Amino acid sequence: MSEKDTISMHLVREALLQTCPAGEPDRGLLARAGIDADQLHQPDARVGAQAYARLWRLLARRCNDEFFAMDPRGLRNGSLAFMCRASMAQPTLGAGLETALAFLSLMLQDLQPALVRQQGLAEIVINEPRDQPRRAFTYFTFWMIVHGVACWLAGRRIPILAIDLRCSAPPFCEDYRVMFSDNLHFERPLTRLVMAADGLDQPLRRTEEELQRFLAEAPGNILVKYRDPASLGLRIRSDLLGLDPGRWPDSDSLARRLCLSPSTLRRRLAEEGQSYQGLKDSVRRELAIAWLSQPQPGMVEIAERLGFADSSSFYKAFRKWFGCNPGQYREQTQARGRR
Repeated sequence: MSEKDTISMHLVREALLQTCPAGEPDRGLLARAGIDADQLHQPDARVGAQAYARLWRLLARRCNDEFFAMDPRGLRNGSLAFMCRASMAQPTLGAGLETALAFLSLMLQDLQPALVRQQGLAEIVINEPRDQPRRAFTYFTFWMIVHGVACWLAGRRIPILAIDLRCSAPPFCEDYRVMFSDNLHFERPLTRLVMAADGLDQPLRRTEEELQRFLAEAPGNILVKYRDPASLGLRIRSDLLGLDPGRWPDSDSLARRLCLSPSTLRRRLAEEGQSYQGLKDSVRRELAIAWLSQPQPGMVEIAERLGFADSSSFYKAFRKWFGCNPGQYREQTQARGRR
């Protein structure tokens, strides 16, 4: 069983925290899911994604809540099916996503999501009471549902540029980074998911048969299928994030570092729907969004960090990526955070 098809035991414990509040987890329920209760507190233990999906379904059935009892109202059994059916009837991905978010706003009491479009960017912002933030697991479960449904509607993985969360960083984040993005930021003024808006106008053509297949496999298909499957692309992205952009290798140097020929590198990335230039642009976009979400650094420093010759080149690239100036994006983001 590959690492890609497994889930950390940390997330199993998080799922049980709200649904087994008395203390000792239900060993019989874990056994039915195919999870060894004796491994619950082993820090490096992992379980199959399908076992975690079975646990999800068993807990949802027991609590009559597909959101692990983490909201006063919750999501009664059948909510995911209703949300998908209503969303797939819409003409475009953007309309389908707005329908899904409207349904979640109606069902949940504390987490009220909204889609905010800023020209080339789209943000899903969670409006919530300003008291104590929720657990990271609560937010990430919400994102798993929303992002998983959006990916199914689109028929492909939708890249996430950044996720900001109001809560503090949990002790374990690695699975969250694999499922969503390396660009996770905690203790932010608001909780939001950022993605490019260019795919929101694509038409939806899902069928009832495809819906039934999706629901029969959920949530295991969300946990595995819509993770980033591009292992080579993921490795290269991780390497780029660990380097100053000014020190990024050219494609020939990268190929030598990976013990590949340049043509083999191009072919393998193309098989994953990637290119080296596309990966570099993607990392630059993520870094730009992360730094612009903060009051500092300034534009000149951001341009230098990203490897641009000057701030003018950075402005042109940002407008090409997102359709707005970086200063406008920073101002709008900080204004929403103050509100």
